Amino acid sequence: MTAPRKTQHRGTAQKKRRLPSTPARRLDMTQVMEWKDGSVSKLDDYLVGEEPLEIRLGARPINVTMRTPGHDLELAAGFLFTEGVIRGGDDIARMSQPANRQKHNVVRVNLRAGVNIDAARLQRHFVSTSSCGLCGKTSIDAVRVRGIARPNPGLRFAPDMLCLLPDALRSNQTLFGRTGGPHAAGLFDASGTLIVLREDVGRHNAVDKVIGWALLEDRVPLRNSVLLVSGRGSFEIVQKALVAGIPIVACISAPSSLAVQLAWEFNLTLVGFLRGKRFVIYAGEQRLRLTEKNGI
Repeated sequence: MTAPRKTQHRGTAQKKRRLPSTPARRLDMTQVMEWKDGSVSKLDDYLVGEEPLEIRLGARPINVTMRTPGHDLELAAGFLFTEGVIRGGDDIARMSQPANRQKHNVVRVNLRAGVNIDAARLQRHFVSTSSCGLCGKTSIDAVRVRGIARPNPGLRFAPDMLCLLPDALRSNQTLFGRTGGPHAAGLFDASGTLIVLREDVGRHNAVDKVIGWALLEDRVPLRNSVLLVSGRGSFEIVQKALVAGIPIVACISAPSSLAVQLAWEFNLTLVGFLRGKRFVIYAGEQRLRLTEKNGI
């Protein structure tokens, strides 16, 4: 848990204070009590913002997800793309979000004429969140049916360079630095340079924001990219990476069993426990430049 970093109050009867209201409030402030080595202090502490976002296709609501406000159009685009509702950025005719603070938690997406939508997928998203999914073999079969291609087999990435990515991610996490709360997803190029980073209370949302950014920038498929996520690697994260054509996914913690199974199925490089000078390869080791000197 990240310790409060704010200025100590003088006095005892002080009201809870908040940051000034903004169209997309990513930060909030509250008063806390800190116990430290037998002493108790009242402090102001920052909190990461969390609010619902409703994604609509035209006037039809299809999903509500809890997210950190900001980059909402990217989140909507990435969600629709990685969950198979749309096939690419060209399917989107227009995206909009009301400027009114009371209605800001809605993104409306209008599709181009002639774009066909899978009604079954819409029904699933209407009653679930982006972190939900099906289970086991059914989930992997659903990915296979969508015709997702195996990611670029020719990308190679040095192990030593991979070990540098967590520090690059952490040093650019501005929200985490102030709150200790959000997850992060970072997209790196083949030279290990950070291309884009997004933070969110939901790791799936952070990934969707990154992929949504790439989709709207016409960079998909991301054939020569590495995706790094804070925390664990779930089935949904591997699935979203495959949809975007990302060959290497690394996570700070462990992947799930279904994530590993999916990575093996599609020959995606999946790395876990990427900390310091150590990591564990669960699938796709051929993309990492391992030699006999590395103990292989």
